[in-house]
Amino acid sequence: MEHASQERLLTETDIARILGQGLRNRFAHSDRVLVIIPDATRTAPIPLIFRLICDLLLERVAALDFLVALGTHAPMSESALLAHVGISRIERVGKYSRVGLFNHVWDDPSALVTLKTIPAEEVFAITHGLIKQKLPVTVNHKVLNYDAALVCGPVFPHEVAGFSGGNKYFFPGISGPEVIDFTHWVGALMTSRAIIGTYDTPVRRLIDRAAREIPCARYFVNMVVDGSGLAGVYVGSEGDGSWLRAARHSAQLHITWLDTPVSQAFAVVPSMYDDLWTGAKGMYKLEPVIADGGEILLYAPHISELSYTHGKLLDEIGFHGTEYFNANWDSYGRYPWAILAHAAHVRGVTTYERGVEVPRIRLTLASQIPRERCEKVGLGYRDPRSIDLSYWKKHTEEGYLYVPSAGEHLYKLRASGVGPAAER
Repeated sequence: MEHASQERLLTETDIARILGQGLRNRFAHSDRVLVIIPDATRTAPIPLIFRLICDLLLERVAALDFLVALGTHAPMSESALLAHVGISRIERVGKYSRVGLFNHVWDDPSALVTLKTIPAEEVFAITHGLIKQKLPVTVNHKVLNYDAALVCGPVFPHEVAGFSGGNKYFFPGISGPEVIDFTHWVGALMTSRAIIGTYDTPVRRLIDRAAREIPCARYFVNMVVDGSGLAGVYVGSEGDGSWLRAARHSAQLHITWLDTPVSQAFAVVPSMYDDLWTGAKGMYKLEPVIADGGEILLYAPHISELSYTHGKLLDEIGFHGTEYFNANWDSYGRYPWAILAHAAHVRGVTTYERGVEVPRIRLTLASQIPRERCEKVGLGYRDPRSIDLSYWKKHTEEGYLYVPSAGEHLYKLRASGVGPAAER
């Protein structure tokens, strides 16, 4: 069951009807259901979805719990979890006392289970020869305790998988470090510029292959977000095409196609991204339209950390392209691949010859991270206090792009030949 509107946002009544028609008859009274939702770094009406799912299923199934697909993001506190799903402490111990609210834990082996190991030869074929190494399919052990997993998350263009949503909420959303490292490094080897906004990618195929090992039934509520509301809701099960239809709808809403590249982009990073690890999405979504030698200025005066989880390692590694890391693998191969991949995505496409790395574009960060730290890790620096935001809003110079809320909307060039139409 699905619904999309090209003329208006869906109302709460619309969404409740879609969920009811799509989910009401999928579960038995004896079923234990685990609902997987994003954290606060993804725009989606999670409080509404939480309430509607509970209204629909809480009295119909044996158990209904929610797990936040954090990947490697920091865990949410109890108060943050309650705010995220939109309930009070009184409701938590009253109406929703039977509902479990859990954070995913990616770095605690006791919280994980290895379902199977995908052979190296299969990985090699799926990744089109990029990596030949076996992949342990490690995931949050809670999936063993439920009859069904219900993914409720938005679909956006994504720098690693092409588009987010669907099985990506399992891998890397609730997976262990092996899958997180593997998928992110494959994406980095392909480069974000090439993969972002493409439906069918080696990373997506690897994710879908790993998800086949999930022992419980899998269902999906794929949301297409438009501003603060929903333009589409696509409810389905694995293999029925509901995720792809949501991704196509996302492409219509979340990709702007330009005829010519721009030399400079000013990107305002919204407050939902509280470190560069998440806020760098503002760079990923703009990189494809920046001309060679151009610049992205990330304006993030609220950000004070490279990463609350991985900042120390990023200080050691710095930001470099994949050519640099591969040429110096003896020094960098010991680091988690997901961190290397993030560093490469932030740096963007580079060349590395005779010991000299040359980035295709410049990335300048205007945040609370001091100049010395920015320069040490290879980022440009601009004091946010020196920036007159009203000037940049009104700036109209040719080849300039102002993005008031960067991170979820993708900009691409029509002549690039890479994008949603390239379903290879």
